[in-house]
Amino acid sequence: MNVKGKVILSMLVVSTVMVVFWEYINGPGGSFVWIYQSKNSELGGNGNQKDWWFRSWFKNGTHSYQGEEDVDKEKEQRKEDDEELQLSDWFNPQKRPEVVTVTGWKAPVVWEGTYNRAVLENYYGKQKITVGLTVFAIGRYIEHYLEEFLTSANRHFMVGHKVIFYIMVDDVSRLPLIELGPLRSFKVFAVKPEKRWQDISMMRMKTIGEHIVTHIQHEVDFLFCMDVDQVFQDTFGVETLGQSVAQLQAWWYKADPDEFTYERRRGSAAYIPFGQGDFYYHAAIFGGTPIQVLNITRECFKGILQDKKNDIEAEWHDESHLNKYFLLNKPTKILSPEYCWDYHIGLPSDIKTVKVSWQTKEYNLVRNNI
Repeated sequence: MNVKGKVILSMLVVSTVMVVFWEYINGPGGSFVWIYQSKNSELGGNGNQKDWWFRSWFKNGTHSYQGEEDVDKEKEQRKEDDEELQLSDWFNPQKRPEVVTVTGWKAPVVWEGTYNRAVLENYYGKQKITVGLTVFAIGRYIEHYLEEFLTSANRHFMVGHKVIFYIMVDDVSRLPLIELGPLRSFKVFAVKPEKRWQDISMMRMKTIGEHIVTHIQHEVDFLFCMDVDQVFQDTFGVETLGQSVAQLQAWWYKADPDEFTYERRRGSAAYIPFGQGDFYYHAAIFGGTPIQVLNITRECFKGILQDKKNDIEAEWHDESHLNKYFLLNKPTKILSPEYCWDYHIGLPSDIKTVKVSWQTKEYNLVRNNI
């Protein structure tokens, strides 16, 4: 074949490849995908996401070569879109003067009436967030609490946003059948049962940490960890999202710190001396970004192991260690008792809307022969 023929043949091959590739990326069945996309672990999505291939080459199946001007414009637009929401944009502590709404370290305490949900929904809607929720149900807790917890969470937890329920059970065959709403999905994991309920409570810190490392950190932007023996009563929404989120304990939110049931024995890693302490936090609900929750669970489990080595068990188990953690590492947001209320207290005037309520604690039944 002469030189002219080789040139023509080469042009035909190149043209064919270009046509096939163009049809692939524009056809209904083809799209160019990233191999891996890491979820941003910081509030507001300010960090750059790390993609393995062609971050800005293809968008919606269309090739778009970008010059310097286009890149600059895109960066400016991304900066505007990712601008962090300011506390004053959505939070007004003066709306609830009868309760504590701001901590000594300037963190908001979220009560009904203090937040502007429309502003928050607009912001997080643009972020296209995914929120995770872990829950453990071991032994008889499955039959007594899990179905109502999941049904109510499906109805009230982060409505309008993507949600992944991480359900930890010791017997997958006993899992209740729940029909989830739009944008909801769940993942079920079998966990090893423990002989004592105290060990179940404490070992969940280790288990949550392991799951964050292996997959959760890549799947969600925010993560909540909750006890199963409670039920959602009203919207538990984006006003609760933050870097690290703690829950006020319903029975102790008006008490003096010296009255709190902190671990008072010096030999425990959870030890908090009299004269110290801010609030008493409830381990039934805590959350934050995956990395912050990982820090919480790791430090709490480290304290649990240290106590075990010294043959001591904190008075309120993982909750004692959680309170020690938040004493040393102040939460960036605190949820009022409205987000985890016990109706046995009654319904005082400062509790406007109960978001989550405690279930009846049938300990003799559910903790016997777990």
